[in-house]
Amino acid sequence: MTRSMRRAERLFRLVNEMRSRRISRARDLAAALEVSVGTIYRDIAQLQASGLPIDGEAGVGYILRPGFDLPNVAFTHDQIDALAVGLSFVERTGDPVLATAAKEARALIQASLPSPEERRLADAPFYSLLPMRAATQHGSLVRRAIRDQRIVEIAYTDAARNTTRRRLRPLVIWDLPDGWMVSGWCELRGGFRTFRYDRICELVLTDDRFEEDERTGLIAFMAAERCQAW
Repeated sequence: MTRSMRRAERLFRLVNEMRSRRISRARDLAAALEVSVGTIYRDIAQLQASGLPIDGEAGVGYILRPGFDLPNVAFTHDQIDALAVGLSFVERTGDPVLATAAKEARALIQASLPSPEERRLADAPFYSLLPMRAATQHGSLVRRAIRDQRIVEIAYTDAARNTTRRRLRPLVIWDLPDGWMVSGWCELRGGFRTFRYDRICELVLTDDRFEEDERTGLIAFMAAERCQAW
């Protein structure tokens, strides 16, 4: 990658960082981009000279005035290939909502490329060979529950054909050879449990919300998974 390309990508990241902050201090931006404060000063001066609506000064802080839109995204060929791999996988998950979203994302990304006729996202030579999953009625509700931190109530049938009702704080979704699964904190068992979508007889998204903590949150779950893997 050329020096000018690295600088262009850094400037793009710098603008994105400033858009996410009300007031941007040079030392915070330098830490986020892993560069020196002097580099931030020079980059902001260049952006201001290019006409970006940045107010402020060194030693005080900077504000990117609202209403500014970034130009078309300049993805590298490797980044385009990485996106193609991910989108190809999502389109074969069997979840119609996610598949549609992946196709829409593909079109939006393609439209954002500065020279779409030179490198098309659809031309990236990578395709998912995973078997197409059967559509599931639970996928959208589980994703919404995780996003909104809402408890779900499920009726679940285990391998011995025993059915129990659970209240689950869903944390993560898995795509494994056996199919889609959701893991979270099971209030009935007082611990982390994983449930196969195809064994969930009934799923209701409740209005009850939960807060992740050191014992029941995603970090604790992933730590437990790593311990079991060892």
